[in-house]
Amino acid sequence: MNLKNALVGATALVSVSATAALAASHSSTITIATVNNGDMVRMQALTGKFNEAHPDINVEWVTLEENVLRQNVTTDITTGGGAYDVITIGTYEVPIWGKNDWLVSLNDGMADDWNAADLLPAIAGGLTVDDNLYAAPFYGESSMVMYRKDLMEKAGLEMPEAPTWDFIREAAAAMTDRDNEINGICARGKAGWGENMAFLTAMSNSFGARWFDEDWQAQFDSDAWANTLNFYLDMMAESGPQGAANNGFNENLTLFQQGKCGMWIDATVAASFVTGDDSTVADQVGFALAPDNGLGKRGNWLWAWSLAVPSSSDNIDAAKTFISWATSQGYTEIVAAEEGWANVPPGTRTSLYENADYLAAAPFAEMTLKSILSADPTNPTVDPVPYTGVQFVAIPEFAGIANQVGQEFSAALAGQQSAEEALENAQELTTEEMEAAGY
Repeated sequence: MNLKNALVGATALVSVSATAALAASHSSTITIATVNNGDMVRMQALTGKFNEAHPDINVEWVTLEENVLRQNVTTDITTGGGAYDVITIGTYEVPIWGKNDWLVSLNDGMADDWNAADLLPAIAGGLTVDDNLYAAPFYGESSMVMYRKDLMEKAGLEMPEAPTWDFIREAAAAMTDRDNEINGICARGKAGWGENMAFLTAMSNSFGARWFDEDWQAQFDSDAWANTLNFYLDMMAESGPQGAANNGFNENLTLFQQGKCGMWIDATVAASFVTGDDSTVADQVGFALAPDNGLGKRGNWLWAWSLAVPSSSDNIDAAKTFISWATSQGYTEIVAAEEGWANVPPGTRTSLYENADYLAAAPFAEMTLKSILSADPTNPTVDPVPYTGVQFVAIPEFAGIANQVGQEFSAALAGQQSAEEALENAQELTTEEMEAAGY
């Protein structure tokens, strides 16, 4: 090699090295904390698609079970720990944390084509404080009845579009077949404010119960709560699975997919999973509104799992870039191309429910939208209340109190105490906590 060629080669090597160093200096690494639900696991699997569009942003994932995620994220954000750049949180946390300036507003800095105006108002409203959107909904949900049409027919019954709780209990008993491990009803029993208490609080609304009266006095000593809890415990004893006190969303999903539930009342987002490839009963699933008791309130909730940026993040711009991608119409199209329209994240955008391809592929789309639109977080109960929230009470103290109440109710489901004892304990601990908090 002559001197000239050697110098050219050396110059090229320096140039490449300098370019690589410059690219490295401009790259960002973001850490995303999310829940181990199916849609989030799918999002993680599609990280490569994000990297193709944004090679300068590295993504690290922390994927946790729901209760663990909530504990870790809450600890991090209240202490300003800065462990995460993107967090997966729900409709309960967003207004409280946004008001405390723990979250970054998403009113600006999002991708030009992100289209905030396309978000369903019912979902976006719960994520907005003082006209600032503090989280972008990844998927929105209510709750509804998912049921086996073949077992309903075998029982000689027909599911109404809007069933009552009495019908659900009757149908559950008729569909139960212990010899073949078929449980007539599956419902959450695992303790947690977002687990069994989400189900039971929404259910209690339809029984005329409420967490607090207008003076913030706990109401677990009311007849309405006694009726709610006794109905739930009796129905689960008659027709529910063994070990139901350990079952949350994922456990019941597995049972339903394996053909072991006649009915499952839970999040509308589960619809694509009970009708998907992993479900042994996919071609037999029907849908109905959550039950009522004729009092004007149905037992369904309103929720969105959303992506937000903690104020403690050092990578706010990169975090917003990821959130723009993951909650966009473009992401929906990626999922549709990879896994079919039925598997796209539901319940967040008006355009999805105007999309003919989605409506044709998702037999649950209409019921999902009806359920979302029927929930009213500003007027959740039969009698007046001083709080907002359907399956939660939008005050900072709620999560801690409801976790304790959830343990009491789960213990009753496990047969460790009576409904009366569980309600007495719930009343006492809620009263003590609320008085300590100054209510």
